[in-house]
Amino acid sequence: MNEDIAQRIQNFFSQYRLRHYDKGQILILNGDDTNFIFYLVEGKVKVYDVSYRGDEIILNIFKKPAFFPMSLALNNTSNPYIYEAETAIEVRQAPADEVVDFLKQNSDIALDLLARVYTGVDGILGRMVALMSGSAKSRLLYELVLEARRFGTFKQGGSCELSIGEKDLGARAGLSRETVSREMHKLKAGNLVRLQPKQIIITNFLELERILGQTV
Repeated sequence: MNEDIAQRIQNFFSQYRLRHYDKGQILILNGDDTNFIFYLVEGKVKVYDVSYRGDEIILNIFKKPAFFPMSLALNNTSNPYIYEAETAIEVRQAPADEVVDFLKQNSDIALDLLARVYTGVDGILGRMVALMSGSAKSRLLYELVLEARRFGTFKQGGSCELSIGEKDLGARAGLSRETVSREMHKLKAGNLVRLQPKQIIITNFLELERILGQTV
């Protein structure tokens, strides 16, 4: 997103009150009919569903300056998922019809939104490939690479720091925590990752990416 588009989006949403949510607070429940759009000023929001076994399955993570749930506003449908603050967040909440009108009047911003949607679709398709491979290793590698690309802090030498734990990785990959732990220790034994409390350090991102390409 270029600076001009980002600034115009910020200017539009700044007319609405700033709201604060603590980590774990629900913004939207599945089944809700939403007539408003959240603009994420700070923090991260996760979108997930719950399986019949009670497992949390994370579908997407929004980071600033995302605004959501646009699919519900454009298609006028009920929400099938749960939106929850993954961290403490700040958001602005705007009426959905006003956001849609704003996009109609600013075609370049609408195209930018469409481009970001397609980037997200590419991520979902990649996850499907990893899931269909049937390998816990490929599924975990894919989530590590995706997390690094979207939220990682890259360091000199090709390493990358991720602020995520094994539980959340499992929720995104559709794997049990035990399976994630087992696969992570294999990666650790291969000197591909280092494990710290609530943090994973990829020691060589390009090598991890190369191995992923060989497993799917």
